[in-house]
Amino acid sequence: MTSHRKSKQIKLGAFLPGGGQHIAAWRHPEAPADGATNFEFHKQLAQTAERGLFDAYFLADNLSVGLGGREGGNAKIAGFEPVTLFAALAPLTSHIGFIATASTTYEEPYTLARKFASLDLLTGGRAGWNVVTSAGDDTARNFNRDTQPDHADRYARAHEHVEVVKALWDSWEDDAFIRDKASGRFYDTGKVHDIDHRGKHFSVKGPLNVPRPPQGHPVVVQAGQSEDGRGLAAASAEVIFTAHQNLASAQEFYRDIKKRVRAAGRNPDHVLIMPGVAPFVGRTEDEAREKYRQLTDLILPDDGVALLNGLAGQTLDIRGYPLDGPLPPSRETEGMKSRQALIRQIADEHNFTIRQLYQWIATARGHYTVIGSAVQVADQLEEWFRNEAADGFNILPPWLPGALDDFVELVIPELQKRGLFRTAYEGRTLRENLGLPRPENPWTAARALAPAAE
Repeated sequence: MTSHRKSKQIKLGAFLPGGGQHIAAWRHPEAPADGATNFEFHKQLAQTAERGLFDAYFLADNLSVGLGGREGGNAKIAGFEPVTLFAALAPLTSHIGFIATASTTYEEPYTLARKFASLDLLTGGRAGWNVVTSAGDDTARNFNRDTQPDHADRYARAHEHVEVVKALWDSWEDDAFIRDKASGRFYDTGKVHDIDHRGKHFSVKGPLNVPRPPQGHPVVVQAGQSEDGRGLAAASAEVIFTAHQNLASAQEFYRDIKKRVRAAGRNPDHVLIMPGVAPFVGRTEDEAREKYRQLTDLILPDDGVALLNGLAGQTLDIRGYPLDGPLPPSRETEGMKSRQALIRQIADEHNFTIRQLYQWIATARGHYTVIGSAVQVADQLEEWFRNEAADGFNILPPWLPGALDDFVELVIPELQKRGLFRTAYEGRTLRENLGLPRPENPWTAARALAPAAE
């Protein structure tokens, strides 16, 4: 282990859907039943995460009612649009970042670029964009299509989409706005630029009608694990949200991504890999296991079956199969290929029945579930962090607010005691706290090089 690795600290995101992460979280006695759309509850969560010194509040998003939502009993069926929610939470916090999900498949680069540039301005440089390629025919039917685009096409569009968005964020140089009342010059016309993009998927002239964001670019986050997803991550992501069940799998992904990033001419230290972890934390292991049992007992079988089908890309109809029998085969999806494969892997490795499988993934949909005392949970995080499996973690509290409170009150102090986590925020922007550089504006850089060329 290098001394550089020893001196680094763990980065933490908080994945906090108001209805809870576990499929039955909203039924927990501590949880508000309307948590998914309760603004005061989201305010409480954001402030708790900031008290715990988390880097960012992370929200996924769906453009349809979500995985298994129509079957009932799933709080993920409806909630806030993330950017809107984060704009409201920003004045109520001061340091925590806000990472919102937005789709390259169904959003246009121009509107997405201005939305996230605006969020970065409103938060004083605390915005991040989680880049997703929306899957599912249910979603497609909300956007003038009968079926989803195939996997490869979605990722080809995503590559170009991210390129256009970044160019739009750079279309104004940092010092373009003069705002001189005496002279009447509002901006320097030489420092605003058309991007004139013409590609396979998009034609965008520019410039953006929002100034360059405080961070230069909001932090770009990505979560794909398929071959196409890894390619997109290596080319453009700065934080990668990933799902693994064991150290070896996480190490393979970590080392592969860092290798790809280096091959793309980027600095691997500027791409942070943050696997998802769902912790059940108690003052003892027995207490943690009782918390797990209590939540597992609240799962309705129909919800568990619907969740499995959703994660399999709607290719797995297990209605009528015995819940205490094995998982049947499914055809390959054009949706979330990596997640479909992971669900199958979990079933095979553990020899799970259908019931055992949905009970296991109900917590974190394939992310790593850890059950134990604060010391045991910290041990697991430290092992992955010290052994090239993670630069940090996205913490997915199974239910809210209790599991978030447990992590902040029990695990954070244990990590701090080991020197693995901050005791105060390093800066005011998300980039500063994550240790990521601010992107240089290419127009400004080109101007600086021009005299040397002459």
